[in-house]
Amino acid sequence: MHVPDGFIDAPVSAGTGVVAAAALAVSLRGARRELGGGPGGAGERTAPLAGLVAAFIFAVQMLNFPVAAGTSGHLLGGALAAILVGPYTGVLCVSVVLLLQGVLFADGGLTALGTNITDMGVVTVLVAYAVFRGLLRVLPRRRSVVTGASFVAALVSVPAAAVAFTALYALGGTTDVSLGKVFGAMVGVHVLIGIGEAVITAATVGAVVAVRPDLVHGARDRLAAPLELRPSPLSDPAAPGAEPRPAAAPADTAPAAAAGRRRSLRPLWIAGLAVTLACAGGLSFYASSDPDGLEKVAADNGIDKQAEDHAAEDSPLADYGVEDIADARLSGGLAGVIGVGATLVVGSGVFLAVRRRNSAAPLDAGASTASGPPATER
Repeated sequence: MHVPDGFIDAPVSAGTGVVAAAALAVSLRGARRELGGGPGGAGERTAPLAGLVAAFIFAVQMLNFPVAAGTSGHLLGGALAAILVGPYTGVLCVSVVLLLQGVLFADGGLTALGTNITDMGVVTVLVAYAVFRGLLRVLPRRRSVVTGASFVAALVSVPAAAVAFTALYALGGTTDVSLGKVFGAMVGVHVLIGIGEAVITAATVGAVVAVRPDLVHGARDRLAAPLELRPSPLSDPAAPGAEPRPAAAPADTAPAAAAGRRRSLRPLWIAGLAVTLACAGGLSFYASSDPDGLEKVAADNGIDKQAEDHAAEDSPLADYGVEDIADARLSGGLAGVIGVGATLVVGSGVFLAVRRRNSAAPLDAGASTASGPPATER
């Protein structure tokens, strides 16, 4: 759903640029809380994970999958980022990916960057996180519920982004095409793409929940063992001085914060990086070559006639290939690995800078310092 230059007129593009800038400013402020210390050092673990999440989204977006005759789709990533590292950090993750795709790979217009961040970053993150948290509030406290909720949240987020694009096109579309046709085509194909997004998101969240539930930001309060006070069998329950003891947690929940303090992030981070590099450097060669949902709708309705040449079309990495390397497999794989490295470096740099800024800032009024600083992952 990368919108190229020329699909949306200048005034609306400028307006979405303002919206995107405001969203990024709010997200930087909110990410200071998500990437800060947090209970049990949870935020300290989020910062290095967030850079990996951004790189993973970049890599998996290269894996276009077929959804209908002559049409493909790919991960948007907003739901995955919001659930794993938080909504504010999630917006930053997707924005870093979109920025590097536009500048290095000529994917998504530069004047349309605000449109793409608003649509693929802000809308998907907000919708997915709202759906995910809403489901967790009404469903039982189980790990399987977290995975199922992530599936539904991701599924809903993709057609929501298609609706948002249609609204922007209604305001500033550069071709005279029936809005009903654009809406029907965009939502119809992106419902199918949403199924692929849901499968990828649920599989990834489920894998993390299975090994490190404390790292799933959106469900930490659901995966931590609940603390309930019950009378001790060694004392009279009716006695005023009866000693309470914590209740046993349900069998499929885990004391996420306590476990996280004792375990290193390194094994998961290394495994995640290996999967990310394999996707970008190897599996991307087998991705579908069919146009994605927006490209197909644009071609079928004549919207693509207004597309403008990309300002970075002469980039040595344009179209996800390395210039002057004739072998398509090597060229695409190397471009993917370079993109993963660039996203990891830029993303991690942003998130670590936000975390350091948070550490240097004074504590909020009323914050307790009695327990000392949170444990840091090594």
